[in-house]
Amino acid sequence: MDIGMKKTILIAGATGLVGYGALKHFTQRPGQDVIALSRRAPRETFGARFIPLDLTDTARCRAMIRGLTGVTHLVYAALFELPGLVEGWRDERQIRTNDLMLRNLLEPLLEASPGLRHVTLLQGTKAYGVHVRPLTVPAREGRSERREQPNFYWAQEDFLKARQSGASWHWTILRPVLIVGEAIGGAMNLIPALGCYAALMRLRGEVLPYPGGAPRVAQAVDADLLARAIDWAGEAHKARNDTFNVTNGDVFVWENVWPAIAEAVGMHMGQPSPFALTSLLETGAADWDFIRTRHNLLAPSLREFVGQSMEYADYQMRYGRTDIGPPSIVSTVKINQAGFHDTMDTETMFRKWFRAFQRMRLLPLSDHAIA
Repeated sequence: MDIGMKKTILIAGATGLVGYGALKHFTQRPGQDVIALSRRAPRETFGARFIPLDLTDTARCRAMIRGLTGVTHLVYAALFELPGLVEGWRDERQIRTNDLMLRNLLEPLLEASPGLRHVTLLQGTKAYGVHVRPLTVPAREGRSERREQPNFYWAQEDFLKARQSGASWHWTILRPVLIVGEAIGGAMNLIPALGCYAALMRLRGEVLPYPGGAPRVAQAVDADLLARAIDWAGEAHKARNDTFNVTNGDVFVWENVWPAIAEAVGMHMGQPSPFALTSLLETGAADWDFIRTRHNLLAPSLREFVGQSMEYADYQMRYGRTDIGPPSIVSTVKINQAGFHDTMDTETMFRKWFRAFQRMRLLPLSDHAIA
């Protein structure tokens, strides 16, 4: 890209893990404007322009997007999840709604911003059917997809490719693995879920048992690293009209990173003790309110803070499973060869985000966890 060309980044889904990470990243870059779009306002906008918008409302989308005349890059990280989370991943209503949301945004945007240059669309390992079968290890772009499994990814991807055919703008699809970062009330953010679990356990003592089931080798990606990948994708010639997996670059097993998590929250790792974190939504609400008051936290009530992330944590840590799970590993050779090389140690990532939430007074500060 010509350095002199102005960039205006529109981030859809600016309160979620991906969108909020992208919002923080792009607002720190000089010489570009950032527009944040979501139903509710982000905790901070970092100087970006905020537009409140429900992407399921077709008429309002057309009216609001009509005024966005200078957008050059769209980061589409908006997501509709049904109650129940995991079961909803195969529900036809979720597929239809997510397909509609992308159409409601992109169609009027293409009319309003003829200078659009790039669209980044987020998918994930559900493209490889991780929620219905063991992955083909390592899962590779263009070889391991499970197209026969109903998924809103395919509806969105097919629409995006058809709409771009013959146009001057380009798209990139990124497939991150488990994302860890900053979001409140989201469906899939493990830091509030595990942080609340740790705080509630601390009321009983200094030991933090691992609550999951049998182990599985997996991968994660730091939200800030993913934001850098989104930035790269928007400009790299080799990223045009292509799909890439994104990870931290290593693998992990939950029980192996649990000591780092326990240390980050100022506790000692206990013996594994299977426990459904979702049960805390009913039994732990009052204790969480006590913790909020005691530590003068800015975090909201338990349900508002964790959203559906307790269920996601139980799913990721395989609560209730006694079988050793098949590894969930994707290949990142393709994105490395295309020019994106950022990596991060996953233990370091967990420490980083627990301490970030402590600094923001969203989780209790521990003398042992942070200087």
